[in-house]
Amino acid sequence: SFDGTPTPTHLVREWCTLALRAPTAGNSQGVGFTIIPATRVKEFFLTATDAAWRTSAPRSASLQRAGAVVLSWCNPVDYTTRYGETDKANSGLEEFDAWPVPYWHTDAAMATMTLLLLIEESGYAATIWGAFRRDRDIANFAGWPTSRLLFASVLIGTPDGNDRPSTSLQRPS
Repeated sequence: SFDGTPTPTHLVREWCTLALRAPTAGNSQGVGFTIIPATRVKEFFLTATDAAWRTSAPRSASLQRAGAVVLSWCNPVDYTTRYGETDKANSGLEEFDAWPVPYWHTDAAMATMTLLLLIEESGYAATIWGAFRRDRDIANFAGWPTSRLLFASVLIGTPDGNDRPSTSLQRPS
């Protein structure tokens, strides 16, 4: 649950820069972040959600007070292109369907986890919001090419102390 204070863009940019130092398969560098500043968070939520969610989800209001959003993305084309180059050609991974584990998702996960840790270390709060729906709408909102896939949205801000624990925490371990 966020208090609505804008998260300084220079801090978000610094965290993103550091997080992207995580290695990528074949040095493909097919992952990245797009920063949505506080001034566009409302527009992001209008794109990423529908009216029913915004009015009925228990955490809706507290999440919409995020001080910034970072969109974590990956580009599979960067990986298939890289693995089609001479030094990687014998891998057989120059085709999208040849990857038994799509490392573009793995690398995006690693960079996103690093981002979350940097945010936490800096005393801010964050939550990862999976790309379960409206991913193309969000990609269009961000102005991305069609080859770029949304991995997740990271909501960042100053905690207000009113966080509602997820019901998932009640599941037996």
